[in-house]
Amino acid sequence: MNSYAALLRGIMPSNPNMRNEKLRGVFEGLGFDRVATLLSSGNVVFRCADSDEAELEDRIQEALNRELGIAGGTIVRGHEDLRALIDRDPFAGRTHERGTYLTVTFFKDRHPEVATPEAADELTEIIGYDAEARAFLTVIDNSTPRTPDFMAWLDKTYGKDITTRTWLTIQKVVKKLEA
Repeated sequence: MNSYAALLRGIMPSNPNMRNEKLRGVFEGLGFDRVATLLSSGNVVFRCADSDEAELEDRIQEALNRELGIAGGTIVRGHEDLRALIDRDPFAGRTHERGTYLTVTFFKDRHPEVATPEAADELTEIIGYDAEARAFLTVIDNSTPRTPDFMAWLDKTYGKDITTRTWLTIQKVVKKLEA
């Protein structure tokens, strides 16, 4: 059995169709094993015999749309890939804390044409693009209620086929996959 994390875009726990128990139900209905949700922001871990992540993304997204009306994006990453990202320690020496968020923006595309802006806004430090994880790594100044321009740039440049998680969330997902 392979272990995966599905990172769902646009999940709002206030929407009754987006609650964890309903999300788990969709994944269980697809025949996946050891389905569990993490936090209330669209992180679902599961096991299955399938090994094609793109096919899993499509199957999951179709089921979410059909059964719960969730049209957002689904990005799947295997346990080994997420574990390898953590082991590379891309944020070495930095701490995720109240005013400084370490973030990972995952791309659905298998071979994205990645453009890095000349300079991020004053609220964002770009650590870089991790090709193995297909993810941008950034440090966000979260001490202000303003949304960083970089996040808007990501959405404008790459559309809905991306999703962002904090580094702490990625660590929690991997821990859940290893439980």
